[in-house]
Amino acid sequence: MLARRFLWVVAGLVMLVLAGALAMRLFGTEFMRIAMIPSGAFESGPPAPTGAYAKADMWIARPDIAGNPSLWTPPGLARGDKPTASVFFIHPTSYLEKSRWNATLDDKDSQWRASLFVRSQASAFNGIGRVWAPKYRQATFGAFLTTRADAQKALDFAYRDVAAAFEEFLREAPKDSPIILAGHSQGSLHLVRLLRERIAGHPEAKRVAAAYAVGWPISVSADLPSLGLPACAKADDSGCVLSWQSFGEPADPKMITDVYDASSGPTGVSRAGSPMLCVNPLTGTRDSDAPASANLGTLVPNAELTEGHLQAGAVPARCDVRGFLLIGDKAPDLGSYVLPGNNYHVYDYALFWSNIRADAARRLAAFTKR
Repeated sequence: MLARRFLWVVAGLVMLVLAGALAMRLFGTEFMRIAMIPSGAFESGPPAPTGAYAKADMWIARPDIAGNPSLWTPPGLARGDKPTASVFFIHPTSYLEKSRWNATLDDKDSQWRASLFVRSQASAFNGIGRVWAPKYRQATFGAFLTTRADAQKALDFAYRDVAAAFEEFLREAPKDSPIILAGHSQGSLHLVRLLRERIAGHPEAKRVAAAYAVGWPISVSADLPSLGLPACAKADDSGCVLSWQSFGEPADPKMITDVYDASSGPTGVSRAGSPMLCVNPLTGTRDSDAPASANLGTLVPNAELTEGHLQAGAVPARCDVRGFLLIGDKAPDLGSYVLPGNNYHVYDYALFWSNIRADAARRLAAFTKR
């Protein structure tokens, strides 16, 4: 149940920003529940039809969609001219409505936001790979504000779309290409489940050069053993998992740790007190510190979030004892979505965009050599 409870925290923090400070002081969690939780019962709907993801319009990005958002690069930077990896990217939650438990694929607002996420996050991998980013009927934010069974059903429903898209990805991506897996927030939730249920113990695991489960808490003792891949310990490790959760300082992650410590992993092992996986994107190593000079480029967005430029040396990063990634107290202005507690969750990719790009290239080279 960590998925629902953790995203309850994230959704709550996001709504603190989106709903406005005054409204939140007046109404608190009840306001969020009224505003975001669907009032009707969960309606499953049909599964994705067999072969649905063979159609280009079921994807935000894939190699045969010209000009798709994953092909974007910041000014002065070009895409890789010889991509060798196949990248499967799962975007974070972009559906904020309460009329349904799951987004429909023709919802314009959520698809527009999803496209922005692919543009700003998945584009970090276009230097070394061809990006596949599926549309999926994601669970709404409100699903994470309640313990109703409908919420878990919504998450399960969303995952089935992701799993179906992954099978089509395997059918169509070159059979000899290495695989990069990546996601953020709800996308990383589904990525972790995909690793655990579909990839671990299967032949595809041997093709995974790296898995970026960013913005999601992974217990080193309670979660990691079930994923079938080890944590990335060194900068040139391959076939391994990376994760981090970004906070400015002073950081106050208590809302997350309270939920995390009260939960258990998939095999029933308690997460209480266990460290979360933290791979520092500035160094590519675990539990490490790096100065701002090691930051190759933070992606600073424009006001519309449609463009951005790179700023080198913007923030340092260090993993603390619990596994949170701390970025100091002088981060650049990235916009209005820094969450209470100095939580930079929304900017987990943007803060380290150029380093993620370099990290993926380094791990792919090590994987190919191996």
